[in-house]
Parts: sequence; structure tokens; C-alpha cells
Amino acid sequence: MHLVDWLIVALPLILVTYVALQAQRFVKGVSDFLAAGRVAGRYVVAVASGEAGMGLISVVALFEAYYNSGFAYSFWNQLYVPVGMLMLLTGYCIYRYRETRAMTMGQFFEMRYSRSFRIYAASLQSLSGVVNYAIFPAVGARFLIYYCDFPLTLNLFGWIFPTFALVMALFLSAAVIIVSLGGQITIMVTDCILGILSYPLYAIVVIALLVRFSWSGDMAPTLLDRPAGESMLNPFDIDKLRDFNLFYILVGLFSNVFNRMAWSGTQGYNAAAMNAHEQKMGAVLGTWRAGFQTMMIVLLAVAGYTYMNNDRFAEQATEARQQLTWKAANDVAQEPEFDEVKREIRQYLDTGEMSPDLVAWSSEEHFEDKDENEPLRDMVKEALASRDKSAGQTFGAIHDQMRVPIALRNILPIGVTGIFCALCIFLLISTDTTYMHSWGSIIVQDIMLPIRGRAFTAQQQLKLLRLIIAGVAVFAFFFSLIFAQVDYILMFFAITGAIWLGGAGPCIVGGLYWRRGTSAGAFATLTAGSMLAVGGIVAQKTWVKHIYPWLESTGRLPGVSRIVEGLSRPLEPYVEWRVLPDKFPINSQEIYFIAMLVGVILYVTISLLTGTESFNMERMLHRGKYRREGEVEIIHEPVTWMTAYQKILGINSEYTRGDRILAWSVFLYSMLWGFGSFVVITAWNTITPWPDSWWAEWFKVYNLVVPGIIAVVSTVWFSIGGTIDLKRLFRRLEEKEDNLLDDGRVIGHVSADDVKHVDEVEHE
Repeated sequence: MHLVDWLIVALPLILVTYVALQAQRFVKGVSDFLAAGRVAGRYVVAVASGEAGMGLISVVALFEAYYNSGFAYSFWNQLYVPVGMLMLLTGYCIYRYRETRAMTMGQFFEMRYSRSFRIYAASLQSLSGVVNYAIFPAVGARFLIYYCDFPLTLNLFGWIFPTFALVMALFLSAAVIIVSLGGQITIMVTDCILGILSYPLYAIVVIALLVRFSWSGDMAPTLLDRPAGESMLNPFDIDKLRDFNLFYILVGLFSNVFNRMAWSGTQGYNAAAMNAHEQKMGAVLGTWRAGFQTMMIVLLAVAGYTYMNNDRFAEQATEARQQLTWKAANDVAQEPEFDEVKREIRQYLDTGEMSPDLVAWSSEEHFEDKDENEPLRDMVKEALASRDKSAGQTFGAIHDQMRVPIALRNILPIGVTGIFCALCIFLLISTDTTYMHSWGSIIVQDIMLPIRGRAFTAQQQLKLLRLIIAGVAVFAFFFSLIFAQVDYILMFFAITGAIWLGGAGPCIVGGLYWRRGTSAGAFATLTAGSMLAVGGIVAQKTWVKHIYPWLESTGRLPGVSRIVEGLSRPLEPYVEWRVLPDKFPINSQEIYFIAMLVGVILYVTISLLTGTESFNMERMLHRGKYRREGEVEIIHEPVTWMTAYQKILGINSEYTRGDRILAWSVFLYSMLWGFGSFVVITAWNTITPWPDSWWAEWFKVYNLVVPGIIAVVSTVWFSIGGTIDLKRLFRRLEEKEDNLLDDGRVIGHVSADDVKHVDEVEHE
């Protein structure tokens, strides 16, 4: 990158570092470190949590999915709209969770079920979360290395270091420092500032892409040039897509309902608002917050695909593919056993002449799923696999993840290159800090603290939190350094997340809304879900080297093939299990769905069999006679035909006129535009299918024109609202009184002896 680009990257980071240093003075107790003192306003929650929720790894994952499967399948995401809108406006799970005043999900589990379940659940939750997070540094570091064209190794004072390890160490260290300074306070403040700074930068990147590429002349024709059944734009022509298809969307819809709030990667934000109403309104504001961010990600993916596949850029794309292939091959194949293969690849790239081995590996018989658009990639993948099958798989995964970054490096002009790099670093740091804080705090708060039984001093607890958070970073560093990813990022998320998410949803939703849910039901649900997920991970990792060869050598392969392929036949073409030597037949999303379905059935069944009395929900939610002094009492009016719409929109006595306008705006936009257009277009195409050119125009309107108009308004709106709310946050933190008992323990009755003990340990 140019010097101008590096200056653009450096200046915002200096500003954020300064603010983080200033914010640490507000940390006075455990609740400040874990939940920012529970005094945040809606705009800070919306802006900061949005920045933390969309990490750099999420951007790379979307690039990977869009490049391989297009944008057509995302049309079916609009099935989420009515369900998601109702959950959002009613505060489904979010509102009740905030009413419990729990700082972590484990603390809620102890309130609702038992201390033993809290410890058991937190063990699975932290295992799932830490392993899931552990590839974040790898993907983020590799993105920056390929995008910035860093060498794979650096010579420092005569010592040779892998750049990959150095970049990971640099950003993980920065994230640990930010978290250690002030926990959730510094995380929320820095994420909010990064979010506000990002809004105009997103707009600049969007404008640069629209100037560089013509929609009708460059982008649309490239996206339309796809085989039947694999359309990039037509959602009714995606029958041949294997991983990202309609079934993938339906599993996501099921997960949205039954696993609401189950993923705790941003759990510090779930308890940070000043009350349950502000927590809910922060989530509602999230509908409008994304603005140029979503538009930019879509445009970047389209631009990358266009650059690599449009004839107008054929010469530049060929050079980019060669750069990517050579870099990825050297990245994966560093052992001496690959030297000969790499020499042959280098010779072909330099001269165009293929050795006999490369000719052999280019033949059709070696490819189970050959990509006609990527012959070089397929040839190198098979050449590396001739020495080590896992190396070939890893090369394929890295190559596919880095296609768009390599393209963008050649697309964006000086200045904009630095702006996008800065945005990527923002996303990398914001997600690293948030996730390390979440998983580290779960280990301390929901495993160590309940096992110990007695309170730590505030200083002891804060020191332990910082130590464990640093430990999460160290684990992620070494895991990323060693682990060889062979699947799509989104699929890795699905399978590792399923260790926890396979059974967590029913325990949360049932615990918040169903009085009959029992500890036995919760234990059974989590156990079954995690066992299915872990079994899936083991099967995927050992299929190529061990399971398939064993089935083949023992003669069991034909029988297993008939059973597995027969089970999927009723669900084809969206679920298509094929027993092949290079990949486990059931993908990660399908394993995730099986785990969730089994979890729901077990929770309901076992709770009904073991439950003897109803749980006191009012006490846990601090309602009625359990309402705390000073809290606003919600007036629940009788539901009539005239007031039913208010229930649907979640409107109650807490809503101001502005809150009602916000709720109505989200409802009308979601139902009339989002879901309404989906219903009309689906019905229209059922009767008279659209030509592909119409789908190209619809994509432009839905993904670029309308979001662009909203983005202009939201950029100004959230920049002003976030800045004002951030000032209010600092004022509330100054005025807040500390509660020494608010440390994550569940205390049923606080006696004088309990208070005396806390006073004693505070003065040790």
C-alpha cells in the first residue's frame, strides 16, 4: 500500500487508543468490567454492538459464500422478516433476559435451573465459543497479508519469522490491552467510536466501487453468466447449489427462533443497557443502523467476482489468480516434501509449460467437483493433495477465502485502499475484544466463581478476568497457527457453534417463557446437542484419512452409501448426501439442524416427565411484588381488537412518542417493503417466471438503491445519536454508585453476615 494509505490506517487507531486509555478510569467494580455498569443508552448499544457483531471474519465468510454460491439464495432470507420483526419489536428473550439483571447467561441459568447446570452449561459454552473464535485471528491476519501484499516471512535482525504469526500476535496483543484497560466499558466506547468513524468511510468505498464498475455493463452481465441451477441472481434457479441453498436458509430461520440469544459472543452488550426497555430499543435501532456497511459488503463481493470473471478484466484477473495461487501454495506447503511440486507450479506460472505430473493432475479423472472457471486452482489443489490430502483441502479453503481480498487489492485506488484496510482493522479489533471478553468472562463468572462458592474481592476478580481473557488470546493464537481449515467459514461456525447451540436454545427460551422447564430437561438437551456436534466435527476431520478408507477396505462402503444417500433422497435437491472420498457427506449446517431438533424434543419431553411444580417466573423477572424500588412499573392493558396491534409491535406504557414512531417505522419497512415485496415477487414468479435480466434489475434496486437511500439518512442519524449518547454514558458512569454484591453471584437472601463478609474481603 502507498504511504497515504498507511496514514489513513494509523490516524483513527491513534484516536481510539487515546479514548480507550481515558475510559479505563470509569472501571470501579466487577459490573463495570463485565457490563459497562449497566448504564448504556440505546444508541451506544446499537452502534457498538453492531460494530462488534460484524467482524472481519464475517466479511470474509460472506465474500466466500457470495463468490461460490451467489446472491440468489439470500432472497429467501426475507422469510426471516415477519418472524424477526415480531421478535425484535416485542423484545423476544432480550427484554426478559435484561429483567433478570443477569450479567452472564450462566448467572441466568443458576437463577432458573441450578448452580450445577450453570457450571455444566458454561463449560460447553466456553468450549464452543473459544474454539469457534480460535480461527478469527487466522482469517483476519491472512486477509491483511493477502490484501496488503505482505511477504509470508520477515527477516528481523537475522531471524526469520512467519508474517502470519507476527500479524496475529500484533492484533491479539492490541485487543488484550484494550480489554484489560477497562473491560466492557473500553470495549463499548472503542466500538462505538469505531462505528461512528466507519459510517462515512463505508460511503467512500461504496462510491469508489460504483465509479469503477458499471452495473449494466460490467456487474450484471458477469453475475448472469452462470450454468442452469447455479444462478447468482435468480432464487428460483439454485437447485444445484449444495451448501448455501434454501435448506441453509430454513435452518437459519429455525435457529433464529429456537436459539434466540444463545450465542454469547457479544454477551457484554446483552446486559449493558440502563434498563430492559433501552436494551430492546437498542436492538430495534439496529434495523436502521447497518446503512452503508451492508451495501459495501455486497458491492465488494460483486466487484471482486466481476473483476475475476469478466472478459474486460481478463488480463488483470489472470495475473491476480496467479498471484493468489502461488501465495496460497507457499502458505500451505512449507515442508520440504512439497518443494518439487512448487517448482513445477512456478515453472508453469513463468513459462506456461506443464510438467508430466501437472498434466496428469489436470485430467478430469482427478476432480470430483471441477470448477471450469478455476482450472489453475483445481490443478494446484490436486498437485498438493498428491503429497498430502489435507494440504490440498487447506489450499482450496485459503484460496477461496482470499479471492476477493486479492481482487480488491487491484481494484481500489490509492486512499480508498487505505480506507478499506482501516475498516478491516476496525472490524478485526472490535470483534477480537468483544469475543475475548465474552468467553473469558464466562470461564471466570460461570465456572470458577460458582465452584468457589464465596466471593472474590473486586481486585481479585478483575485480575482473574484479565488473566483468563489473555489466556483465551494465547489459545486462539496457537490454535490458529496449527489448525488447518478445510471447510467454508460459515460451515465452521455452524459446526463449532453447535457444540453449544445444539441444545442451548430450548434452555434459554424455555427458561424465560415456560414455567414447566426443568433442570433435568436442560441437562439432557445440552448433552445430546453437544454430543451430536462433536461427533460431526470428528467425522468431518477424519473422513478423508480414516473413515472412508476404513469403510472401503472392510467392504462396508456400499451398504453405508445406500443408507446415507437413501435418507437424503426425500429432501433432494436441497439436502443431497453423497458418500465420496474427499468430503464427509453431511455438511455442518445439516449437523447443526439435527442437533437443534433433537434438543427441542428432549427439553419438552423430559421437562414434562420430571416437572412437579411451576417455576416462580415473577420473582426471577422482578415483576409484581418482586419489582425493585425505583423501577418503572409497566401497565399491561387488556388486549382488545383496538389494542392488539400494540402487542404485536411490543408497545407498552414505557414507550414515548419517539419510541412509537421508531417501532412503526421498523414494522412498516419490514412488512411492506421487505416481506411484502418477497410475497409479491414469489407469487408473480410462480405464475410467470421473470427473465434473468429482471432479476438483475431487482437485485440493484433491493441491494443498492433502497439501502443507499437509507444509508444516507442513517449515517447522519447514528453519527449524531451515537456521539450524544456516548457523552451521556460517561456522565452516568461518573454518577453511578457501586454495588459490591453485584459480582455475578446468585444470592437468594442477603443477610447481615453476607454483607459483613463482602466488607471484610474488600479490605483484605
